[in-house]
Amino acid sequence: MTSTLAARLLPWFDRHGRHDLPWQTSAADGRRDAYRVWLSEVMLQQTQVATVIPYFRRFTAALPTLPALAAADEDQVLALWSGLGYYRRARFLHRAARLCVERHGGELPHDFDALAALPGIGRSTAGAILAQAHGQRFPILDGNVKRVLARFHGIAGHPGQARVEKRLWELADAHTPSARVADYTQAIMDLGATVCTRTHPLCAACPLAADCVAQREGLTAHLPTPRPGKVLPTRTTTMLVLRDTAGRVLLERRGPDGVWSGLWSLPEAPDHEAAWRLAQTHARLDDAQPLAPFVHVFSHYRLAVEPLLFEGATPHGGIADNAALRWYARDAWPALGLPAPVRTLLATLHPPLAPGTSRPRRA
Repeated sequence: MTSTLAARLLPWFDRHGRHDLPWQTSAADGRRDAYRVWLSEVMLQQTQVATVIPYFRRFTAALPTLPALAAADEDQVLALWSGLGYYRRARFLHRAARLCVERHGGELPHDFDALAALPGIGRSTAGAILAQAHGQRFPILDGNVKRVLARFHGIAGHPGQARVEKRLWELADAHTPSARVADYTQAIMDLGATVCTRTHPLCAACPLAADCVAQREGLTAHLPTPRPGKVLPTRTTTMLVLRDTAGRVLLERRGPDGVWSGLWSLPEAPDHEAAWRLAQTHARLDDAQPLAPFVHVFSHYRLAVEPLLFEGATPHGGIADNAALRWYARDAWPALGLPAPVRTLLATLHPPLAPGTSRPRRA
């Protein structure tokens, strides 16, 4: 079974697999660079390749090596990550890089247990790094691989269930060959991403179709078994956009807990009345203008945001020594780790008006 699946998959990969992804840059010995493999694996968690590529290129242009990542400050790392979401991944990446400098000579360890012990590197990511960068025989089990194996073997049950995941790991290990393991791991990920897709799989183009249980029994639309559905609750918040006459906006670094932890964001209040009270603690104000509301969807709830613009605010003193509260000019925003919806909101702001002028009204 193992040799049959790999024997079918590898020739398909040679002809149809992806060979020009930016993290496939090879070292002198023909293997991939471990740092680039690691970064790509973390970025690709819950994110598609097309979305990741420009972020990967920008990130590696700024931080081309693991020691460079370790030496960077958190604001730079989060700014480079801004827009990818799931910012906990970036903080784990940064922390793991610093641990590698402290404990492993500035390199990712070649030992599975030491590698998997680093923050944010689980069994599948560790296996992918060792297989692709060092040719070691370790299975992987990302979302694409789970889908291929669940359909090929007809495994019912949500892959997040312990019983189902255990079986899928057994199958992943059984199918992983000893030769060309780096190509095999890329091949099975590519098959899931380009052929055995979540919806509308291209079964006629699949090299495994002849022995696929889901294809034979008409179960491709039902496997893998979806996660049981749930209704996402909605939370509401008012974001304060305090802007002074110089065009600076007051930003607040979020705490270590909750969503967007460690990022710079806009101060928040539960409603407009509370927003006014909070705004007045930071600046002298004349008026407020509601901006277009929007909804941002997280994995576990929906956030309904009502932005409130306080234009021409006169800052109070007293925050010069507050590391979590700063007035930032527009040209400083790109270098900050900002949540994507906050960055988008700030980008929609018109330049501040000169004193004594007003915007023309629409005809």
